[in-house]
Amino acid sequence: MLVLIVVLGIIVGPSYWVGKVLERYSVEREDYPGTGGDMAQHLIGKLGLEGVQLEESTHGDHYDPHSKTVRLTKDKLEGRSLTAVVVAAHEVGHALQDQRGEASFKLRSGLAILSYLLQKIAPAALIAVPLLAMWNPAISRWALIAALGSMLISTLVSLVTLPVEWDASFGKALPILQSGEYLSDEDMTNARRILLAAAMTYVAGSLISLLNVGAWLRVLRR
Repeated sequence: MLVLIVVLGIIVGPSYWVGKVLERYSVEREDYPGTGGDMAQHLIGKLGLEGVQLEESTHGDHYDPHSKTVRLTKDKLEGRSLTAVVVAAHEVGHALQDQRGEASFKLRSGLAILSYLLQKIAPAALIAVPLLAMWNPAISRWALIAALGSMLISTLVSLVTLPVEWDASFGKALPILQSGEYLSDEDMTNARRILLAAAMTYVAGSLISLLNVGAWLRVLRR
């Protein structure tokens, strides 16, 4: 039981911490002259990111290299909070990586496509398992193995993207915020926490997905 609690803490802990950090600094600030969307649009212009667009997102904050679009959830796009401003800078950091043609970002983009395809394969394979079990138990077992493999590879892909996320936070966004003197010293200290949370978002999600893989492995052993 103790080992289980420790493992759950290691896996779920980062995701919980990321959520709490982003929530803590999401309080609206009347002293801010603009929203997260305003910050993103300002930085796009300041950095000369030609062709980069800004849109509202319903699927999390991210930068889409295919459409050259920075997408922010409504609370970031329209919010005047430290989280909104800093997350906007982080996503613009990805746009800057793309414009500079950085090899790590290109690799990450390719892996993201692979991860997306695998995420489509895994559910289909899992749905097919009980149907195949009625026809041929051996084949259904291989289908389950394929589904688990897809889930595991997708998780590992997310972990591999950590250096790119780290660079977007501390190699791009942090220097931009510091040089522009957009935030007070106190806000900059808290901004570092938010940038760390932004960089760890994918890792936290990957660790949680490992719980699903573990659960299905137990099924496979039966």
